[in-house]
Amino acid sequence: MGDRSELLKVLQRAKRLAQRYRELTGKPLGITGEIAEYEAARLLRVKLTPARNPGFDATENVNGSVRRLQIKGRCLLPGAKRGQRIGSINIKKKWDAVLLVILNCNFDAVEIHEASRRAVVSALKAPGSKARNERGALSVERFKAIGTPRWPRKAV
Repeated sequence: MGDRSELLKVLQRAKRLAQRYRELTGKPLGITGEIAEYEAARLLRVKLTPARNPGFDATENVNGSVRRLQIKGRCLLPGAKRGQRIGSINIKKKWDAVLLVILNCNFDAVEIHEASRRAVVSALKAPGSKARNERGALSVERFKAIGTPRWPRKAV
């Protein structure tokens, strides 16, 4: 990931710019995905793939095998409507699980959830929602329901 301290400085500036842009326009700047990927790498120690890698954004070694992970991010603002969706998940690509990084209004990670390929594909193929079935988009709430928390770990 290059020089870590320089990258942290750039991301902090980008977060401030994105916040200011949202204040001025009421629209997101479009850096949520990049910040989510970096936060997943920083907090979970997953290894990011090169940009534009088809199918997955990171890998991690678990018990001697490599897992391929898609990373999705969603910035949830105070008072946001329920039912917000995460970005499209392409089930035709090769990946093993999806990480959802929840960011607060300052673009800081507050939660990371993981859902297995089997759970995601099953949820996307469930009848009833055009957004789900045609565009591969799950709501944040549905993703949390089919997944498990990875960070911060919840006490059992």
